[in-house]
Amino acid sequence: MNAALPMLAWILIGLGILLWFWGTIPLLLRRSIFFRLHALTVSDTVGSLLIVIGLLLLRSREWPLLLLSLVSLVLWNSTFSIVLSRIAADDATDAQTGVLQEEAVR
Repeated sequence: MNAALPMLAWILIGLGILLWFWGTIPLLLRRSIFFRLHALTVSDTVGSLLIVIGLLLLRSREWPLLLLSLVSLVLWNSTFSIVLSRIAADDATDAQTGVLQEEAVR
């Protein structure tokens, strides 16, 4: 059991790094800014969480700091994605009609 824990930790860290790279692929697609932002935010948050959980398994003495980083990752990534999407929506909304212009968010 003792040898399986570091292996599980490295698998989680590897999956987290893979999710980081996988989340950057939608940035290259010709989709709306909201789709790209959502894909990047979700994969970055989940990838970061997997990496920190893997580090928690490797360095269990550092659990207060790693737990704080887990909470801050979830809160800050979510907050920043909401702020960025609202800014993008405000820039892409017609001031007179209030309708989102599809061409402006591509």
